[in-house]
Formats: sequence, structure tokens, C-alpha cells
Amino acid sequence: MPNSISLKNFDEWISSNNNIEILQIAGYCDSVDTNLYNKKLASKRRIQSVLTLLKSNNCIISNSLIQEVFGEDFNQSKIQAENRKVTFLYRKVDEPIVKTELEIEEKPNVESLAEKIEKERISLLDKFEKANVGDKIVIHNIHFQFNTEIIIPESEPLLEQLLFAMELNPDLEIKVLGHICCNPDPKDTKLSYRRALKIFNYLRDNGIQLRRLAYKGFGSNQPIYPIPEKNEEEKIANRRVEIEIVKK
Repeated sequence: MPNSISLKNFDEWISSNNNIEILQIAGYCDSVDTNLYNKKLASKRRIQSVLTLLKSNNCIISNSLIQEVFGEDFNQSKIQAENRKVTFLYRKVDEPIVKTELEIEEKPNVESLAEKIEKERISLLDKFEKANVGDKIVIHNIHFQFNTEIIIPESEPLLEQLLFAMELNPDLEIKVLGHICCNPDPKDTKLSYRRALKIFNYLRDNGIQLRRLAYKGFGSNQPIYPIPEKNEEEKIANRRVEIEIVKK
């Protein structure tokens, strides 16, 4: 859905262009994501959003409407916002055809926790495949109940995928590293140890040999962002699980 600025621009345009018929509509995207994904985004979100706006303003949609979608395969502007647009051909009833375009700045698409976990789950095996000995794989979305080592149920797919990675690679040896946020006391590592141990025990209890596993808790001694953190995003980044590759 377009944001408030785009909607204002659209309202100003539609108020001076009534009694029109839409003949062709095309959606364009920037180059941030893959071409296939961008085409779907242009088709499903931008075109449909604009069509809904046009219909709600009593524009006539041609029975032979032509819809086109473009991902990265058009002459891209260096200004990404200019690439997020919809163009359409229209005519005022009984008048010549006119082409216009509407730049679309969408409302932020906030991912749910389930979406973040699923995206990370899908990418996890590839990270293990590409990692070298000594590398640390950060798992962002293994979340725990507040001030405990109890893993929330939503994060269990990531544990299962970690276990699967260990099963797929019988020579793989790892160390589970626990980090917490917000705590200014560098000596207080107990919670991070318990959380790392929780993951260690999960892998052990599901058949991974002890010789392939180790764990350690660092408390808040290795923050990505300085403590105290400035916002929730920095806190999330600091309280993380890392998997160090010991042997492959």
C-alpha cells in the first residue's frame, strides 16, 4: 500500500483527471532484491494497490486491460525511490490516450517473528556449507524467555535446522557461544552460559556425540553495539547465539 505522501500525490492527480478509462498498467521495482522477487512484488503489490485506488475513485478499468511487470530489467535510475513506480495508459472518455506515472513509496513491510525465523532457517544450511574452520555463524532468532534459558516455541525450527546441519555433516564439530544484552557487569556470565548449555544439551539429547560439541557463555563482554544499547535493534543484535566452527 502506498504511503501517505504517495497517496496525497495520487489524490491531487485524480482530482484533476476524472471520467477516465485505464487501458494499460505497469509496475516497476528497485534493484534491492532478486529480479524474480521484484517482479512478483511489482505485480502483486504495486499494480494491485494502484488498481484498487483507481477503482475506488470511480475510474473505468478497461475490459482488455494490459498488465506488465518489471523487476530489474528496465533502465534503472540511480535514485532507488524513482524505480518504485507504477505507470499507466489512460484516456478521458472520448478523448486521446495519455500516459502518466505514479511513484510508489510503500509503507514499511515489518516482518513478523515467524517470517524472520523461517527466512533464517532456510539460509542456515547454506551458511554451514560455506563456513570455514574458525568462522562464527550468528543465529539471530533463537529467542529465550525473559531472564531464563527457556527457548520460546517459535524458535524451535532453528534448533531443528541446527541439528539437521550436524546430522548432514558427521565430521562437523562446533562450539555454541552465548551472548546477552543490556548487562553492564562483565563478570555476570551465568545466564549466557545457561543459554549456550541449553542448546548444547538439545544437540546432545538428539544424538550428536559429545566429542563434537562444546559451549561457552560470554555474558555481555563481546557486544556488537556498546552497552547501554541505544534502541531495541541494538539489544537484539547483542543478545545472540553464535556457532563457532571447530572442525569440518
